Amino acid sequence: MLVFAGLGNPGAKYQNNRHNVGFMAADAIARRHSFSPWSKKFQGLISEGSLGGEKVLLIKPQTFMNLSGQSVGEALRFYKLDAAALTVFYDEIDLAAGKVRVKLGGGSGGHNGIRSLDQHVGNAYRRVRIGVGHPGVKEMVHGHVLGDFAKADREWLDVLLDAIADDAGLLAKGDDSSFLNRITLALRDKLVPTGDDDRPPPKAPKAQSHIRQARPQQPAAKVPESGPMAAMLKKLFGGKD
Repeated sequence: MLVFAGLGNPGAKYQNNRHNVGFMAADAIARRHSFSPWSKKFQGLISEGSLGGEKVLLIKPQTFMNLSGQSVGEALRFYKLDAAALTVFYDEIDLAAGKVRVKLGGGSGGHNGIRSLDQHVGNAYRRVRIGVGHPGVKEMVHGHVLGDFAKADREWLDVLLDAIADDAGLLAKGDDSSFLNRITLALRDKLVPTGDDDRPPPKAPKAQSHIRQARPQQPAAKVPESGPMAAMLKKLFGGKD
């Protein structure tokens, strides 16, 4: 048995937040693969079904993001599963909007939901990191992740969630590379950046002011070769070239 956890915050107030893209992924999987209706258990909402021939429990913790590990940890202990059976879907500000990366283990990267999971179940679980972009400055991160996706985002977000749902069976089989390839192909025509370079673009060179641009360039001063000035310079610098 496997556990697929989508992270987010409960309640209508948060349902369209970037921070809730993990919930959105879990909902998309449940719909696409005809999982059971959501029910309350393990301090969360759960839904059961199968993916890639594996029995899968979907869980959306209702403990709020910062305590996600309490809910997921309870489910793992009930079924006597270790962290290797867990796959977590969550928002990642260090990836451009629309990018997806899968990795096993690692640090929390400042994500409070992942930090809570690490505390309760260890860190040896698979992470499906869904890029929501970075606002540019640290002070704006909180408002960014707790803000709703823009209308323009729906063009790629809906395609992305559909692709995650369509190909979730590959994750259940442990075929992460094929899963990522399918996601890339699905998004290719939506103008979402899918390259490997996650670094921000280099800053453009500082432009000169229009006043400075308008100034005529002064020719370099010509060093005299003869006369009193030449003699003085020769004496000052020792006649060296």
